Amino acid sequence: MDESPGWDAIDAALRPLYGDTEPLHMATLHKWALGGPDPLDGISAYARTEPVPHWHFISYGMTELYTKESENPDESGWGFEFTFRLVRDPAEETPPAWAVNLLQNLGRYVFQSGNWFEAGHHMNVNGPIAADREDSEIRAVTFVRDQELGEISTPHGQVVFLQVVGLATEEYDALRRWNADGLMAALAPHLPLFTTDIDRRSLLAAPGVARAVEEGVARDGSSGGTLFVSTAHWERDGDATTLRLGALQAPAIADSLRGRLPFGRGLILRTDDTALAFLPADAFAVEEPAEGVLEVHVPAATLEDLTATLLPTAGRRAVPSVPGLTVEIVPTAMKDRYGEETGEVVG
Repeated sequence: MDESPGWDAIDAALRPLYGDTEPLHMATLHKWALGGPDPLDGISAYARTEPVPHWHFISYGMTELYTKESENPDESGWGFEFTFRLVRDPAEETPPAWAVNLLQNLGRYVFQSGNWFEAGHHMNVNGPIAADREDSEIRAVTFVRDQELGEISTPHGQVVFLQVVGLATEEYDALRRWNADGLMAALAPHLPLFTTDIDRRSLLAAPGVARAVEEGVARDGSSGGTLFVSTAHWERDGDATTLRLGALQAPAIADSLRGRLPFGRGLILRTDDTALAFLPADAFAVEEPAEGVLEVHVPAATLEDLTATLLPTAGRRAVPSVPGLTVEIVPTAMKDRYGEETGEVVG
């Protein structure tokens, strides 16, 4: 009897690409299921030369490798395995350890938070994705379906090979203002197989990319309807409402509001225990439809006054066109890619 049908299905998907080539495999010694710190049972890396020299990483562990444990018959485990393509020096014989740690950290986030990834999702990792490269501009990631591996059926359900793609900070800002599909289509001619190069600069300087972004933002607005933030709280006293937001995320919230409300779309800010929704409306209003939920109805004439208060510096700022509405920006304690506070404070 096959004791690891999920693992074997991944290997079978790789065989048309790599034949009998043995990958460099980094196995986890103390597995998550046995109380260990790493959720991935292993990560394989293949040395590629085309279309550019790169490492192709594939994870084992986000899906059900051994037995079917979840109640969903259509998906195996979380429904995806990570892949990652990283530019490689042709003389390089072993992949960098930070890339393996990156995938383990992403897996750890999913296992700990219960928030899974899909194509089009994105996140700021609060620093360079290569832990030892503070000079790198690549400080965020998005996810696309791996162009060569796609999706497979396994005895335990479907599995999507979800590729991690590194983005420069400026590109990530553009993605939040627009959408992942549009940005990645604009970047695709410059990123063969969406291979990550931690030494490259932002591609918004490339001919046509910045123009495509600006035209897309003007045409489509932002597709990001939910932002997960560290702080989204409020206080109400009669007709007075104070919104409390973190300094680190304030500019991103402002960009998202500009990319959502004028197009008739709302924006929800989520924390572990609250949901703060900004909704387009003809007249200003504040409602609490449920515990831990606040809805702020924002007329078009109020939007610029509201976003003008969303600065990355601590302080209380009234929204001039809405008597009684105040925005309080509070300092944000920075966290590293492991979720630990660094001691640095924004705001």
